[in-house]
Amino acid sequence: MRRRVLEPAITSDRQRAGSQSFPLSERLAGAARPGYDGGVTLAVVVRGLGGGALIGLAAAIALAVHGRIAGISGILGRALDGGAGRTFRFGFLAGLVATGVVVAAIAPSAFGGGVRGLPALAVAGALVGIGTTLSNGCTSGHGVCGLARLSPRSFAAVAAFMVTAAITVALVGPHA
Repeated sequence: MRRRVLEPAITSDRQRAGSQSFPLSERLAGAARPGYDGGVTLAVVVRGLGGGALIGLAAAIALAVHGRIAGISGILGRALDGGAGRTFRFGFLAGLVATGVVVAAIAPSAFGGGVRGLPALAVAGALVGIGTTLSNGCTSGHGVCGLARLSPRSFAAVAAFMVTAAITVALVGPHA
């Protein structure tokens, strides 16, 4: 029996330029981004591995040195609370902002352009806030720190994050 290979029909950038609506099969294949051919370069892989290693290192240092989980939503949510850990929280948040400022100054193309306007970002931020509250943490807390500690609650949360992300990309498209 002959195996049939399913390949998405990729159109040229010129054919795609006038249309913002792409079939689901093309969106799932990543074709909704003009100029994207689906290829992964060594530079992309190295950047991803390097960024992941730095995030893991930062999480390990936060836990080993400060005894704190590097969950961004928890750190941000408790930053204005008084008491123990306030210095750590402000230092951690200042480091995140400072790193973004330095990278923007050195390599502005690393950030890319904005993909939506302020109203869409406000709605997205509110949904993320609701989600992190309901799941008692975010992707950094559950995905990086919780999975490393083999937390069953984090495994469930990360599975929910991933399924939700896949559905969102399928419906809206990558970088829509």
